[in-house]
Amino acid sequence: MSDRLSQTRLWTPTMKRLLLLLLFVATPLHAAPDAQALLERADQARGGGLPGIVWEIRIQAREGDRQLEPQRIEVRAVDEASVAETLEPARFRGAKILQVGRNMWLTKSGLAKPIPVSPRQRMTGQASNGDIAATNYAADYTATLAGEDTLDGEPCLILELAAKHKRTTYDRVRYWVSSKREVAVQAEFYSLSGKLLKTARFDYGNEIRFEGRRIPFVSRMVIRDAIIDGETDMRYSNVRVRPVAAAEFELGQMQ
Repeated sequence: MSDRLSQTRLWTPTMKRLLLLLLFVATPLHAAPDAQALLERADQARGGGLPGIVWEIRIQAREGDRQLEPQRIEVRAVDEASVAETLEPARFRGAKILQVGRNMWLTKSGLAKPIPVSPRQRMTGQASNGDIAATNYAADYTATLAGEDTLDGEPCLILELAAKHKRTTYDRVRYWVSSKREVAVQAEFYSLSGKLLKTARFDYGNEIRFEGRRIPFVSRMVIRDAIIDGETDMRYSNVRVRPVAAAEFELGQMQ
């Protein structure tokens, strides 16, 4: 009887430790974030994937010591379509860039009909056509989790974005997304060869309501050229969530 009690006392703590170890191994500490779903949510804060939204952008660009002429643009977007219309300067007023899915066209005074353009073409300063349009990275890039970082005291997840096709604005993007706010706070844009082309930082002083939620909306994007001394400052204002007529995105209506 005493031998049995001795064995029970000997093995019971050991068995408990083994059981706790098995439970610890079998239970994940943190579920891995869904990188693609996180990218979709970050897109909404930059106008992508929403049923109808309008905003204005004031653009001031610098190349070396030379300040380029300021521009003011209104962007109207629905899901994967957007149209960016120039309001200022007056001589460019009415010029439009239409994006529908992966296709983009330009129309302006003097053109007989809209002409196809690339999202990669420079619009002004360091801003490409694709930087001006609504952001829909989730449709254009495959996202994978590349690590974690802290920017200005804010924990971020780093997403590696690989282009799904050749009509993206950039071949590869390294994207810092706030872990708490789920908005992009920094980006690095690369060529296909891996050369760093530009960097960008984002602020979110605007706010919209969508599906009963308050969503931060971008208020500033500063793009810096990684090759030459150049910087483009884009300020976002007058953000309104509202229906946008389907005719806005018909190529035949652009004239």
